[in-house]
Amino acid sequence: MNKNQDIPQQYTWDLSFLYPSITDWENDLKEIEKLATEITAKKGTITTSAQNLWDALTLMDQLAIKLEKAASYARMDFDVNMANSQAKGNYEKIYNLLTKIRAQLSFYEPELLQMTPSLLNQYKQEITELDTYSFMFEKLFKEKEHILSPQEEKIISRLNSLGGTFKQIFDQLSVNDLNFPEIEGENGKIIKANEANYRLALNSYNRELRKTYFKSLLGTYGSHLNTFATIAAGNIKHHVFQAQIRKYPSTLALALEKNHIPISVYDQLIDTVRSNVQQLQDYLKLRKKLLGYDTLHFYDLFVPLVEDINKSYTYEEAQDIVLNALSLLGNDYIRVLKQAFSERWIDVFPKQGKTSGAYANGIYDAHPYSLLNFTGTLDDVFTIAHELGHVMHSYYSNKNQPYILSDYVIFTAEVASTVNEYLLYQYLLRQTTNIHEKKYLLNMHLDSIRSTFYRQTFFADFERQIHQKAEEEIPLTPEIFCHTYRELYAYYHGPEFTIDEELTYEWTRIPHFFSPFYVYQYATGISAAITLAQGILEQKPGALENYLHFLTTGGSDYPLNLLKKAGVDMSTSEPIITTIQDFSTTLDLFTT
Repeated sequence: MNKNQDIPQQYTWDLSFLYPSITDWENDLKEIEKLATEITAKKGTITTSAQNLWDALTLMDQLAIKLEKAASYARMDFDVNMANSQAKGNYEKIYNLLTKIRAQLSFYEPELLQMTPSLLNQYKQEITELDTYSFMFEKLFKEKEHILSPQEEKIISRLNSLGGTFKQIFDQLSVNDLNFPEIEGENGKIIKANEANYRLALNSYNRELRKTYFKSLLGTYGSHLNTFATIAAGNIKHHVFQAQIRKYPSTLALALEKNHIPISVYDQLIDTVRSNVQQLQDYLKLRKKLLGYDTLHFYDLFVPLVEDINKSYTYEEAQDIVLNALSLLGNDYIRVLKQAFSERWIDVFPKQGKTSGAYANGIYDAHPYSLLNFTGTLDDVFTIAHELGHVMHSYYSNKNQPYILSDYVIFTAEVASTVNEYLLYQYLLRQTTNIHEKKYLLNMHLDSIRSTFYRQTFFADFERQIHQKAEEEIPLTPEIFCHTYRELYAYYHGPEFTIDEELTYEWTRIPHFFSPFYVYQYATGISAAITLAQGILEQKPGALENYLHFLTTGGSDYPLNLLKKAGVDMSTSEPIITTIQDFSTTLDLFTT
């Protein structure tokens, strides 16, 4: 593991672009508090005139922009050195400030909702710049029946803070309190059967290691099954309460309304995939055959069917590959990517105290940033393409939209990143003349769709069933959780797949379930991305132009409308079918 001082500066991100010094950051915190106080002073008068409304809206934008910038700085400074006590303290400081301001301004939205559309139109005639906020108000008016009084909203805000403790308890239990056993890993090395070694162990060609790791990891979760079930049930009940008090028919309706997604889109995804599980089962049957096993278990799903090509890439080589793969997106797209590489928008290498994984962070009052942990694998090359998809989406949206319309929602967030991954995959397929490398890439793509499309739809199905049981006041016992999970594994994975007892506990380790009905968007995202990327590769008329325009649109319209203009209609089953067909085509190529 690199030490911080061992990494050349060019491979670290330059946070001085946000704040030249910590003093500048602290001064912005004071300005944030001042802005919040100014907005609070307008309580009761915000909607009484066009000028008052304009003043409040523009102040709120200034506050939000500064908060985003200050919070991003604190988080990123902490993420690259989590052992730094000052960075940790600053991160906690901004979190506490956010909590305080949310409570302080809980009156704001209910007060805006005292307006009517006709009054807003009158004010827009007086101050034409108010038209910028038309879409914001359109969405707000749609939610009017679900917004409570200012006093009730203040109480709900505090209840939400308490409701958030279910996820915190889950994190503390799963990260800090579970005692994961040590097992013998590769070459006799002792490793812990914990989350940190998940990929390392399950990608191993040593089946006994995979099996031991799997049973040890999930067995540890299972030994606290009653506790995990109680935490999960409490979290679900909290969201059921939220839906009921805000007059939504279900927790699903509450979750989807945030992004204005019809429930039919969610149901259609699950129903279409459930009608096409045979393709997944065909792949599992092939996997079982090629691995030469009598039975196929969960711990057999990750080991590559094609031996690793063992290629290692320097960061500069990875940059060139990504730039070449994405060159068909145009000169300006490549120009900005080169700028991201050269102007230190990216923190590249793993180092002591740095957080794991990868992410992108769009900041309206600056350029986007990305965190990587690049080690030179092919997976890392794909991660660069993925995260830079987010970076470019944020860059173009922030450049082309006013702040209030710049932020894209989760439903569209994974599209740009996955388009980049698909274009990189197809580029590498075209470039290689080595049959072994080609098979490796095809296997990689099959497993990507299995895990991002089929698995996330399976999770979405589980969530829908469990929340329906809670709404029907069926007690969410450990047996209910595990039985529902087992039945779904049997349905999706079919007779070639063996369901170990430990697998029925797997739901206990999925943190996304604490954000209800979130995971389905991975499946819809990859479906939209594959459809759009295929259109670009096939040079369909308008496909490239429409996609590049989509990157500029941020949150300026409902996500279904934005995607439809880009060239994919997520209100139909067509993109889901396209993804299933892509999976089947890849499977055919792999077996020929």
